[in-house]
Amino acid sequence: MNQINIQYYKTKIGEMILGSFEGSLCLLDFRYRRMRATVDNRIKNGLKAKFVEREDELLTKTRTQLDEYLSGNRRDFDIPLLMVGTDFQKSVWEALRKVPYGSTSTYLQLAKDIDNEKAVRAVANANGANSMSVVIPCHRIIGSDGELVGYGGGLPIKKRLLTIETGKS
Repeated sequence: MNQINIQYYKTKIGEMILGSFEGSLCLLDFRYRRMRATVDNRIKNGLKAKFVEREDELLTKTRTQLDEYLSGNRRDFDIPLLMVGTDFQKSVWEALRKVPYGSTSTYLQLAKDIDNEKAVRAVANANGANSMSVVIPCHRIIGSDGELVGYGGGLPIKKRLLTIETGKS
């Protein structure tokens, strides 16, 4: 059976789980988020692989880049990504990757970005199913009213990530 190398990593925004598969990052998420089992099972089933706690070069590089980002010294990640999900989810995650550092967007705008304006709720669900927090910046999505809404790591962490990016406390 294939294997996904995973590592647990404590950061200043909480404990993360990182996973790599054949040289690409497939998982960078909050270890204790509510949808943990759902997300993990989608990845394991999608890759027909099991989790093995093991270090590798990509996980080391990911931790370094994550630390740089969290200290305000990195805007973009240059790590190969492997998105595991439906075609619709992948289209939403690709659109998320285009939301610039330091700015925000809304679920409605994201739906428009993928030419599916009526799919706001489905876009929100795909956003919530994102398995690569920070690297695929779902924290940059806010409510149409400008309020912070749902985040796998919790709203205080979402606010903290946006503060890192805007430099405003």
